[in-house]
Amino acid sequence: MPYHRTLKLAARIALNMGVYAGALLFIVPFYWMVTTSVKTSAQLFVFPPALIPNPVELHHYAQALETVPLARYFANTVYLTGLNLAGTLISCTLVAFAFARYEVPGSRLWFGLLLATMMLPYHVTMIPLFVAYSKVGWTNTFRPLWIEAFFGNAFYIFLLRQFFRTIPNELFDAGKIDGCSEFDLYQRIMLPLAKPALITVTIFQFQHTWNEFLRPLIYINKQSMKPLSLGLQDFYAAYSVEWQQLMAASTLMVLPVVLLFFFLQRYFIEGIALTGLKG
Repeated sequence: MPYHRTLKLAARIALNMGVYAGALLFIVPFYWMVTTSVKTSAQLFVFPPALIPNPVELHHYAQALETVPLARYFANTVYLTGLNLAGTLISCTLVAFAFARYEVPGSRLWFGLLLATMMLPYHVTMIPLFVAYSKVGWTNTFRPLWIEAFFGNAFYIFLLRQFFRTIPNELFDAGKIDGCSEFDLYQRIMLPLAKPALITVTIFQFQHTWNEFLRPLIYINKQSMKPLSLGLQDFYAAYSVEWQQLMAASTLMVLPVVLLFFFLQRYFIEGIALTGLKG
């Protein structure tokens, strides 16, 4: 075999081994969480660790549902995730459509300022926002946890704007000839063609809201208003932790995100690939 083909084959094998090693690195914590949720107490801290539970104890899932109001926490999380998704998709698509379609004086400056806000970490605005929401009486309500989604997100606007700019102007010219208004162009041409980008934003926002811990911790004190991410703390007692029940609840929490990505991964990868084609 020629030297260059041998070198190419070795590089491909090394690349594949690196990919598999990386995949294994991320799968191990998930596997450990799932297996811990079905282990007996005697199997938890044995050495060497029990990689395959024997026997399998599924009743920890039922105990987790009885120990804390997981159904209530789940409903709160679904409510917050739904409002955040709706707000993000409505506001970000409208702003991205405007930046992609209209070149007016100063539009590039405003877009640059918008991108600059991504460099401002949330922790900088955390205290001013808390003071503002406190003054209007929104603490211990869900409003601080979803209202900001209706004012757009710089990263999602950038992502959608990049995708919108890949759609040919000829389609919009044809729509105008057919009598479409600007909102019709947005609703009937832009949104249906932007399905991969919209699904990408949906997955990002779903995962962010579903797993969000810091803002609920700041604004929510009532037990009945906790989302799942905050409710997992209920498995921590003063001097002990119900590890199997905690892992069972964590598995139930992670499952919707995994399923969402599993069913939409084709659109997700397509959306990520296409958003960088045109500047």
